[in-house]
Amino acid sequence: MDKPKIRFAGASDAGRVRRNNEDALHVDAERGIFLVVDGIGGQAAGEKAAEIAVGRVRARLERQTGTVEQRIREAITMANNEILEAARGNPQWEGMACVLTVAVLDNGSAVVGHVGDSRAYQIRGGRIQKITHDHSPVGEREDNGELSEAEAMRHPRRNEVYRDVGSEEHAPDDTDFIELQRIPFEPDSALLLCSDGLSDQVGSGEIQRAVERHAGDPGRAVEELIGAANEAGGKDNVTVVVVEGENFTAGAAAAPGAAAGGDSLGRALWFVAGLALAAAGAWFSRSLWVPAPVVEHVHVLAVGRGAAYPTIAAALATARAGDTIDVAAGEYNEQVHLTSGVTVRSHSPRAAILRAAPLENGPAVIAENVQGARLSGFRILAARDMPIAIGILIENSNLEVDDVEVDGAGVGVEIRGAANPELRANAIHDCSREGVLILGASEPWISHNDIRRNKGAGIDARDGARPALVGNVFEKNVVEVPDDMKPAVMERNTFLDSAAAAKKAAPRKKE
Repeated sequence: MDKPKIRFAGASDAGRVRRNNEDALHVDAERGIFLVVDGIGGQAAGEKAAEIAVGRVRARLERQTGTVEQRIREAITMANNEILEAARGNPQWEGMACVLTVAVLDNGSAVVGHVGDSRAYQIRGGRIQKITHDHSPVGEREDNGELSEAEAMRHPRRNEVYRDVGSEEHAPDDTDFIELQRIPFEPDSALLLCSDGLSDQVGSGEIQRAVERHAGDPGRAVEELIGAANEAGGKDNVTVVVVEGENFTAGAAAAPGAAAGGDSLGRALWFVAGLALAAAGAWFSRSLWVPAPVVEHVHVLAVGRGAAYPTIAAALATARAGDTIDVAAGEYNEQVHLTSGVTVRSHSPRAAILRAAPLENGPAVIAENVQGARLSGFRILAARDMPIAIGILIENSNLEVDDVEVDGAGVGVEIRGAANPELRANAIHDCSREGVLILGASEPWISHNDIRRNKGAGIDARDGARPALVGNVFEKNVVEVPDDMKPAVMERNTFLDSAAAAKKAAPRKKE
């Protein structure tokens, strides 16, 4: 399958009223994944819901098994159920949820999954079309023509929704949950995803004109639209993602109000005037109060035989925050030291294998004082003649580890110090000691992992550690956590053998 040639940008801003930002976004041009999430629940709760949603949706969509439609349904459902479980386990997060819109490019089309009142628009041929439907009382009336766009934007109940991600349990095929559709994505078209912080403040006509004015430079369009939302009041967080086909140009767009075949000079004058006004307005608003949004551009460093970098270490030596290191299938006998803000992923899940580190029996992966990194899709494989003392060592670091298999290490994952990493959808098995060993006062998020047949505990939390455990599967492994956590752990995780469950429920002896 040929990858479409696209230009893209995305940014998020807290707005002028709220101090925190409960919105989130994710862009992955390599896989054609674009996501906007708007958290619900207020401050920490809304931000946590958005964080969980991005992590779960991204992790499932990156495992390219099943149709795109199936992957989107499963991704949103997994996010939904994990948000619900997290809220049940933490009173501070009670009632948290989110709304989201995701688009995945696939063979000349875009598959759009949607829940709530975030939006997807398509711009092509001088027209803008709202792809998604607002799952809200006001949005439904607008879609039915009972309210104009302007009336809906001013309506006092415009922020109410009757569908969200996280307030009740769902299955992938539940009716009245996920809105899913496949639309053409032509090379001369553009997609725009946004939270309601944009669509409640900026009309669709203005959105269209901003994207067309900056055709070829989606970062400028994103910046202008966030500025326009803030200039209109900035009452909410605002997030915008723009994706352009390679042939999308302003020349394909007709000026508003111009008849087909009308005066070309008039259209040109309107266009130039619009550029001047937009530039002036953007300059004044930015210089007075709007911080420049961060535009996310993904820089991918390829590792493997015949690639630009022969080793993961070589790529990490040049990578900067925001970069992605994409590792081809094969065995890599090197120790990986993660870097803040850098994603290191296997191009195909479990196809890139980390064997013995160059230091005898040392950790395969080390994260020390690292923030915002990610490790995804690897297989860490130990053998009798190539032992690995620790599969992944995390110390004083906050990062994500997902879809990684650790097979036969001494300790699968060891977490030390003030570390709050997220471990999602990993397989940790047949280690000679603990599957996951947590030492120190940390609160790692450990969800939907498969932890089996480790000779020590599947998870052992010591020295004040309080991990959040949701949706994990344990077999022939106990879980050692503080006594007050054991009932919740028993309820929110699956134990495939009764002996493990019984041991887990027993009080831990003092050492």
